[in-house]
Amino acid sequence: MFMEGSRLCTNCKKKQVILDEVTGNWVCEACGVEQEFENFQAHFGGVNGPEGAFVRVGQDIYCQSSDFNYKQNKVYNAQKKIETIASQLGFSSSRSAEVRLMIDEITEGEFGLGVWFNVLVGACAYVVMRKNKIPIAMREVASVIEVDLHELGRMVVRVVDFLSLDLPEFDVVSSFERAIQNCPDFAEFSRDKKDNMVKQGRFLLQCAEKWFLTTGRQPMPMVVAVLMFVAELNQVKISIEDVASELHAGIATCRKRHKELLETLVKVAQVLPWGKNVTVKNIMKNAPSVIQYMEMKSRLEKGKRRKSLQLVVERNLEEIASECLRSQVEYTSDDCRIEHDAQYFDVADRNAIVNVSHGNLDELQISLECLSNSYSKFLSETTLMKAMDDSG
Repeated sequence: MFMEGSRLCTNCKKKQVILDEVTGNWVCEACGVEQEFENFQAHFGGVNGPEGAFVRVGQDIYCQSSDFNYKQNKVYNAQKKIETIASQLGFSSSRSAEVRLMIDEITEGEFGLGVWFNVLVGACAYVVMRKNKIPIAMREVASVIEVDLHELGRMVVRVVDFLSLDLPEFDVVSSFERAIQNCPDFAEFSRDKKDNMVKQGRFLLQCAEKWFLTTGRQPMPMVVAVLMFVAELNQVKISIEDVASELHAGIATCRKRHKELLETLVKVAQVLPWGKNVTVKNIMKNAPSVIQYMEMKSRLEKGKRRKSLQLVVERNLEEIASECLRSQVEYTSDDCRIEHDAQYFDVADRNAIVNVSHGNLDELQISLECLSNSYSKFLSETTLMKAMDDSG
């Protein structure tokens, strides 16, 4: 049985829409098309409350299901991004888990996607490494996640403030040791030589901190400067551009720090008998004697420093004396070596000078003329180098 209605058909626009009492649907008597959105019938009065098909409730359930799937995908993709960045930075599984827990705490389990989330992951990775006293440069993290260094720095500050952390100071010495071990230019050298270079660099960096060469500055350029100095001291040819690129440091800043280091060592060298002749260009030849004096001065108390300096002078005179015993070999400042002190800077003697002990030296008869001639050779050489410096 059909009941005629007053509705317009959505298909033919005729006013012949009727209700089919069998199916309960509205249909057009003229074209027979069911009328969409017109067939909802709410039934009330059941024993257990309202009955019927609540379309809006069904839509809400569908939307909740979609939201849940979106969140799952977001968390999954975020955790994959954390693992990828941690792997690129060389993190272990435990360090990666620590970064993930830190991000979970900051975002309250929501995680995230996009560029801002990459910056957050990089900042948390940097904070985790600093907390565990593992040296890593912020520039290195910024290059991995491909974001601006200052943007990453601002995020690091926000993370530290939010978690109320107190990070330890950047360990420049550990950073130098890590650079020696990981730099490709030093891969072919033996472990003993690397260890010796690490000891040399560690002492120089400790002195640089006393000279305030690292205060208020980015640490990595000074690491590069010391690395270049130690490499040249051990006759290792490397490029400052390659090392700076490997350690993610500015090339211009590295050159400036290297120049400052050499100039400071020249000032320290003034205490030596020939100190006034030491320049930036010949400091490498005098480096063993200069650093030997620095080591002895750092080991002894104030009252013993004058005596230690006198010991350095006497032993260098012994080297000049032993030079007089050797024929047909030119005297250079490389020959001034001390056997029992400053062992970290005991580089190979390029001219193979035979050193003479205290006992043997006392038994020798060396004329003052011989000593004077040897020292005059040294002075003439340094004078020539100074003249070349002034002209060039």
